[in-house]
Amino acid sequence: MNRGKARVWFDRPAPDELAALGYRAVDMHFHTNYSDSHTTVRAAVGLARKKRIGVAITDHNHIGGVLEAERIAGEETWIVPGIEVSTSDGPHILLFFYASDELEEFYRQVLEDKKGPSPFMATMLSTMDLLEATDNFNCIRAAAHPYGYLVLNRGVAKCVEKEYLDKEVFSRIEVIEVICGGMTRLNNAKAVKLALMYNRGMIGGSDGHLLRDLGGVLTCATSESIEDLLDDIVHDRGFVVGMERNMVDNSVMSMMALTKHLRYTVPSLATHYRQNAPRVRRFVEDRIHPVQEIAGNNVTDSD
Repeated sequence: MNRGKARVWFDRPAPDELAALGYRAVDMHFHTNYSDSHTTVRAAVGLARKKRIGVAITDHNHIGGVLEAERIAGEETWIVPGIEVSTSDGPHILLFFYASDELEEFYRQVLEDKKGPSPFMATMLSTMDLLEATDNFNCIRAAAHPYGYLVLNRGVAKCVEKEYLDKEVFSRIEVIEVICGGMTRLNNAKAVKLALMYNRGMIGGSDGHLLRDLGGVLTCATSESIEDLLDDIVHDRGFVVGMERNMVDNSVMSMMALTKHLRYTVPSLATHYRQNAPRVRRFVEDRIHPVQEIAGNNVTDSD
């Protein structure tokens, strides 16, 4: 592979080839049974070791998976301390820390008492509140799947486009997830353009919830340590390679994840309603106001 030709490859990763060329390859977005996945940490670490890749455990609003992974992984299998925070206004933000004790400190001080009644969904922190809180911690902030998921407000860029968030939000984000395994190629391609437009670092991750998803998207750099890897990502000294899952695999993953949400059905529905209320209001306003104007003009004309 010639790193100089591209920063993003939409292709099947070849971990053995990457390792032979001196690259460290890490799936920067993976979930375990500490949030909305049934994959155990031991299984994820075991497969990562077998594939000769690292993994960022990024459970929703939880750090237990990271701490367990660090206890059982050897030095050769990198475990990047991470978390995916689900904000109250919709977007998901990936946070990566240089050490797990720093992640723990953030979790205890900022997030632990801000979880909602559906623990894997929205916290009580808005996107800007979360980003401002992280100013006090040694971490990098990444926009997860910036144009996803589906009709939900789960991406920062989608919310900026819909004017639910101001584009100033990008000034507080160092990294864009440019290949997310759960996204469409169109949305991932838009994410690449977004990262280039704002000159942001790029990562890729499977956003996997099933064990077989692990390693489907990799972030690669010639880093000597996890700390170096995070610095290399921020300063764009790496590249991303991977492929999106097909519709069938995404459907299977979604159904499996749904089973972890069933016990929180009522608060989950309330969260969806609250986050999508702006879209509903906009939809209604865009259709009712023109009708009112036409009706008003007709009354005026008749007078």
